[in-house]
Amino acid sequence: MNMATRTVRKTELKIPLQTSAATSRGGDRQLQLLEIACRLFSERGFNGTSLRDIAEEAKVTKAALYYHFPNKEALFAKIVLESLEALLNRVRESCAQVDSPEDKVRVFMLTTADNYQQNREAWIASSNAFRTHEESESKAKALELRDQYEKLLRGFIQEGIRAGHFRAVDPSMAGRVLLASINSMSRWHKPQGKLSASGVVEQFVDIVLGGLRHH
Repeated sequence: MNMATRTVRKTELKIPLQTSAATSRGGDRQLQLLEIACRLFSERGFNGTSLRDIAEEAKVTKAALYYHFPNKEALFAKIVLESLEALLNRVRESCAQVDSPEDKVRVFMLTTADNYQQNREAWIASSNAFRTHEESESKAKALELRDQYEKLLRGFIQEGIRAGHFRAVDPSMAGRVLLASINSMSRWHKPQGKLSASGVVEQFVDIVLGGLRHH
C-alpha cells in the first residue's frame, strides 16, 4: 500500500447532505425528503421526478414538502451544491497531505472514488440534475464549483509535467481521461461486485499514470 492510498483511507469519512437543524424533528424530515429525492432522481432522472412523486414516496402532503422545498430549484441547490462543495473540500484536504504530483493525482482520484462509493445515490442524482437542469443561479454556482474541482486536478498534472515526472501531455485531456473512469461508473459498475469503486479507480489511475510517467 503506497502513501497515497494510506492517506485516503486515513481520511475516510461519510459526507452527509447537511441540514440546518439536523437534530430537530424538522431537520430529520428534511433529511428524509432529501434521501428520497436523491433516490428518485438517481432512478428516474431529475426531469422525470416531480415534487408530487417525492411527497407520495415520503407519505407526506405536498404542503409539507413545500414547507421544506418550495420547488425543484431548491432541491437542486441543496443536493447538487452541497455535494460539490463537500467533494471539493475533501479532495483539497486529502491532497494537502501528500507532496509529489503523482501522489496528489492519485489521492485526488481515490478520494473522489471513495466519495462516490459512500454517496452513490447523491452522486447519480447530482449528475442527472446537473445535466438536465435549466440555466439558473444555482446551476451557475454548480458550474463554478465543478470548474474549481477539475482545475485542481489539471494543476497537479501540470505540476508533474513541470517537475519532469510526467510527459508533456495536455493537462486538460489527461484530466478528462482520469475523471471519465468515475463519471461513467454508474452506468456499468455494480456496488456489490468483485471490485469496489475505489478498487476500479485505483487500477485505472495506475494505467493512466503509467502512460504519463517518463520512462
